[in-house]
Amino acid sequence: MTASTTRRTTAVKSRIAAVGALAVAGTLLLTACGDQTESAKKDGDSSAAAEAPLFKELPKAIQDKGVIKVGSDIAYPPVEFKDKSGKTVGIDPDLADALGKQLGVTFEFENGTFDTLLTGLRSKRYDIAMSAMTDTKDRQNGVDGDTGKKVGEGVDFVDYFTAGVSIYTKKGDDKGITTWSDLCGKKMVVQRGTVSHDLAKAESKKCTDGGKGAITLEAFDNDLEAQTRLRGGGADAGSSDFPVAAYAVKTSGGGNDFQLVGEQVEAAPYGIAVAKNNPLTKALQSALEAIIKNGEYDKIIAKWGVEDGAVKEAKLNGGS
Repeated sequence: MTASTTRRTTAVKSRIAAVGALAVAGTLLLTACGDQTESAKKDGDSSAAAEAPLFKELPKAIQDKGVIKVGSDIAYPPVEFKDKSGKTVGIDPDLADALGKQLGVTFEFENGTFDTLLTGLRSKRYDIAMSAMTDTKDRQNGVDGDTGKKVGEGVDFVDYFTAGVSIYTKKGDDKGITTWSDLCGKKMVVQRGTVSHDLAKAESKKCTDGGKGAITLEAFDNDLEAQTRLRGGGADAGSSDFPVAAYAVKTSGGGNDFQLVGEQVEAAPYGIAVAKNNPLTKALQSALEAIIKNGEYDKIIAKWGVEDGAVKEAKLNGGS
């Protein structure tokens, strides 16, 4: 091999090596840019959430997830229900969206039967339960209202609405019912595990103690099933929280299916249920206070026509 050939070979090898080095450097640069882009994207998302006024009040685990899982019985219009497209809508979802803006997280509603929501909360399936749940001392203490026995850990409540309980009947056929005492010897439909269910059982005992006929109770997994039973003539009356009963009277059958009878009773707060001593409770209370002060809360309550149940402050465990 001549000297000139050796030089040409060496020069070619050098050029190949240089091109290879540039390619490797380019690849590394692109990789680094990609990593930085992904990192920047993640940091940007995190920063956006962190800019929410109350993000820092959330527990670290919730901050990292960016989601609060909500256990809810999504068959209780107008509090929470599915619209024709299948989207979860209502008072609670609207309030949750407003709270989420303050906290920098998304509230994800998961459907469950009402009487299993606290069990799901205790097992950490949900972070909170938000489902027109009345704040009571029994629930705060984890006590069964019928037996007085401890059934599990209690919960804390952030109270966000006030509602009483109403009786409704088929329209034009009230069976002479105007008060709870008129239900003795009658058949009634309710949703299982609700305050209406508890009141009906207590009233039935009053009936029998007074020598009258007991109330025949039929309890369903959700209120819509109870309404269907009453609408079909399978009961004399139904009972549910006032906003739910009023909504059914207004909308079912174009307003021709049901009527309210008597006055609402046992007015009490709805609360967002959270595991005992969870710092998430304080964050939710702060967020609720914020939307009450900025007017967003009142707008949502007015949208659903339930202004009579609005609260003026976010209380903790205000139920009795």
